[in-house]
Amino acid sequence: MALDGITVAGIVSELNQKLIGGRIDKIYQPLSDEILFTVRSIGENFKVLVSANSNHPRIHITQIQKENPISPPMFCMVMRKYIAGGKITKIYQPDFERIIVLEVEAMNELGDITAKKLILEMMGKYSNFIVTDENNKILDAIKRVSHDKSSVREVLPGKEYCMPPSQHKQNPIFITKEHILKQLDKQSGAKVQEVLYKSYTGISPIFASEICFRADIEPSYFCEQLTQQNKETLFTVFYDIVEQIKKQAFSPYIYYELEKQKLLDFSVIDMKQFQYFSKQKYETISALLEKFYAEKDNLYHVRQKSHDMRRILNTNIERCAKKKEIQKKTETEVAAKDIWKVKGELLTANIHSIPKGVTTFRTINFYDEQLKEIDIAIDPTKTPAENAQKYFSKYNKAKRTLAALEIQKKQNDEELIYLESILNSLQTAKEEADLDEIRTELAEQGYMKRKTVKKNKSQKQKKAKPLHYISSDGFDIYVGKSNIQNDELTLRFAQSNDIWLHTKEIPGSHVIIKTNGIDIPNQTLLEAANLSAYFSKSQNSSQVPVDYTFKKFVKKPNGAKPGMVIYEKYKTIYITPNETMIKNLENKSPF
Repeated sequence: MALDGITVAGIVSELNQKLIGGRIDKIYQPLSDEILFTVRSIGENFKVLVSANSNHPRIHITQIQKENPISPPMFCMVMRKYIAGGKITKIYQPDFERIIVLEVEAMNELGDITAKKLILEMMGKYSNFIVTDENNKILDAIKRVSHDKSSVREVLPGKEYCMPPSQHKQNPIFITKEHILKQLDKQSGAKVQEVLYKSYTGISPIFASEICFRADIEPSYFCEQLTQQNKETLFTVFYDIVEQIKKQAFSPYIYYELEKQKLLDFSVIDMKQFQYFSKQKYETISALLEKFYAEKDNLYHVRQKSHDMRRILNTNIERCAKKKEIQKKTETEVAAKDIWKVKGELLTANIHSIPKGVTTFRTINFYDEQLKEIDIAIDPTKTPAENAQKYFSKYNKAKRTLAALEIQKKQNDEELIYLESILNSLQTAKEEADLDEIRTELAEQGYMKRKTVKKNKSQKQKKAKPLHYISSDGFDIYVGKSNIQNDELTLRFAQSNDIWLHTKEIPGSHVIIKTNGIDIPNQTLLEAANLSAYFSKSQNSSQVPVDYTFKKFVKKPNGAKPGMVIYEKYKTIYITPNETMIKNLENKSPF
């Protein structure tokens, strides 16, 4: 669910209960669109996350630890200057919009108490976090919006803050039967669900659908299809939900697809339309948002930070693909090399029988079993011997070309497999430490410049670790997330009698089952093969071939690139990746 007005109302209710009267301390900006600060309130320290991320804007109390840059960005410095030590006096949601305002009393340079506002606008790609002074002047914004970006509303230091443009909707908190009946009557040709979310502030399409569901009305019905009773029932349902919001009776739930246990949606009010889905209730809305957005937000930022590597990899993969096409074309062109040798031999054998000035010489092909005649093109400006030599030269050049081509094809194919393996690693990467490892590998292999990053001495560099699962039979299974981890797992971590798995001739992760000298049950082998197929390029394919053997039969050739190995005495299992099985294994994971 989008962060609609109802969810925002729930967040405001929770923040009011915990943060009012609290003092702001320790302000950080871990990401370009994210602020983290601590609030000391009611004898506790609450960490508050504020995100103006275009995909996942939100504010909530968090437990997640985040690394901070050594040099704080400009917006963070402004926050520290004007807000640090300030007391939160009021938190509210203007007109049921997707906006939250925190009013703060903070001391200025002269020691006087002044009023400041922290304004979070949660509006998709227009999301922003803005600081204003007591005169409603903008001190700064996490995303500055100049006239070039928006001629309607500039968001720059020194400008007066104004609310986002109104959409002329009614605040649902003040809903009346007369208003909703009027909206339904005057909008003939419009669907009921559409009328609800377009007429009232903060009502999302999914919540408009929930109102219709509770009123036993199809959301796709047109307004003129409704009876008077339908309209009154619709109002009653809507009114009851609004009353629940006014009483701050929120019930935070996350809903899951039953089969795949995938996150489906969330709500701060129990959604009756999701009654056939599994659900989990949370004690607080913050805990719900933390759970729902943690993986999505992390993957979004990981994907953003890996953009340059993806671009380099895709460029090199395209280059390899073009080389492959050129090599195929060259191979076709020199495929007739043997006939050139035959023609040279035949010209040499008939060197005294070739008339002067002819452009074509016909003779019997002694190298053909049926002794068919063959026409040989002749350059009349050259002697028969020179013509024969020309064919021998073409043959020898083609032979050298083919020999070089075999080497080039092998090198190009190996590079293509290697690049695709790194691209697959980027798909598997879950945190910045994984990206750092992949970036280091690309730099060492000469695909990009080595990036020197100054590290804070007080912060230890986080080392990326392979994924760890526990099979249903209790065996440890490890999955490499990069070629460096693959080498580490296979060549240094695994014992000779551990089981090694990898998708056959498909880029993917190395998977290790720790056997501890015990025979592996079939179920554990299936689960490990599932992981191998899932963390490969064929994640969405069926009947993926996965090879498995003992680690002692896996070797790394001298000079081979990271993650590249050869193996023998293997067996192959065909498996269709099962995401439900992966989720079940994740639930058993100790991490």
